[in-house]
Amino acid sequence: MVTNSLLCYFTALLLMYHSVSGVELTFDLPDSARDCFHEDIKKNTSVVLEYQVVTGGQYDVDVVLEGPNQEILYQNTRSQFDSHQFTTDTDGIYTVCFSNEFSTFSHKIIYMDFQVGDENPLTPDIDAHATALTQLESSAQEIHKSLNAILDYQTHHRLREAQGRKRAEELNERVLWWSIAEAFAILAISITQVLILRNFFTDRSPNQQRYGRL
Repeated sequence: MVTNSLLCYFTALLLMYHSVSGVELTFDLPDSARDCFHEDIKKNTSVVLEYQVVTGGQYDVDVVLEGPNQEILYQNTRSQFDSHQFTTDTDGIYTVCFSNEFSTFSHKIIYMDFQVGDENPLTPDIDAHATALTQLESSAQEIHKSLNAILDYQTHHRLREAQGRKRAEELNERVLWWSIAEAFAILAISITQVLILRNFFTDRSPNQQRYGRL
């Protein structure tokens, strides 16, 4: 009995991750471009917007969040990362736009998490009865919260790992080209020194040649 209930609660625990609507994605934002995302949201709904520039340029982007009546709910310029939470006051289409129009040569990779609504409780009637199963339900809720925290930490660590990897690749490319330039510079200097030393022994004036014959 308890084993079956435990299995049911852990199954519900896994299914609860899909109860919150919204979008979580990573996308390319080309230079001089602007991308917008639209979401139809009901009134009195909790919304969380979180974003971060993963790679590209100076790791900055312009962000604007607009309501159904084109009112600006959130705006930030040249930002690397941020989060914004609000509760909708009207029904309609909410729009979040990411702009890279200020950059003319570097594209960006942007991570966005647009969460709409709150999670439903695992056990809505947890206080309706006081049985031995209540402790199991409480443990399931704690595990659920811990798993959510783990998912958030994993996401942020993946973003940081992607940033570090991109910067390492850029640094490796710069070191490679710098080494190639140094190699060509050393080769050019060596050839120049050889030619100069060669001229010391081959270029002789007519007087020096006449004195040499005497």
